[in-house]
Amino acid sequence: MITEVRLRPLRSSDFDRVLELERQLFGRGAWTYGMLADELAGLGRWYVVAEPERLDRAGEQPVVGYAGLWFDGDVTQVMTIGVDPAAQRHGVGRQLMTALVERSRKVKAGAVLLEVRVDNAAAIEMYRQFGFEVLGVRKRYYQPEDMDAFTMRLDLSAAAVAVADAPVDTPDTPDDEAGDAA
Repeated sequence: MITEVRLRPLRSSDFDRVLELERQLFGRGAWTYGMLADELAGLGRWYVVAEPERLDRAGEQPVVGYAGLWFDGDVTQVMTIGVDPAAQRHGVGRQLMTALVERSRKVKAGAVLLEVRVDNAAAIEMYRQFGFEVLGVRKRYYQPEDMDAFTMRLDLSAAAVAVADAPVDTPDTPDDEAGDAA
């Protein structure tokens, strides 16, 4: 069982693990190596991973979650967030989302936008707890599954401070270091 995680910037050495989680979480809609590399090379991107901090094991621990943002100069867009099924329901997703919202505030974004599958009740509930509201439905957004998505928005100019289970050490990396994709 994971008791605590530490967030740090996503590095190219994390690609294999992140892509393994992508396939496990998103099946046929998972990002490929090229898609991930292209995403991280884009301007305004900021990505983090979650590693367990376990006192009962020595050495590197496998990444158990990852998340990323795109800032266009006005709003941030959650590009992805994923948590290893074995680590779900332990606050990892909440810590990742807290980091994304904190980063959005730091870059002075006016809002945070995201898409979420309409059948992902757990994620929708977490986003609502952060103050996200449904703007609408994007038909057949997720391909090749042909699944609809809710578009959700968190207004940062009026939003209350997000409630988090625990303080988060948010990695503070300049945009050109985010991802270490080069």
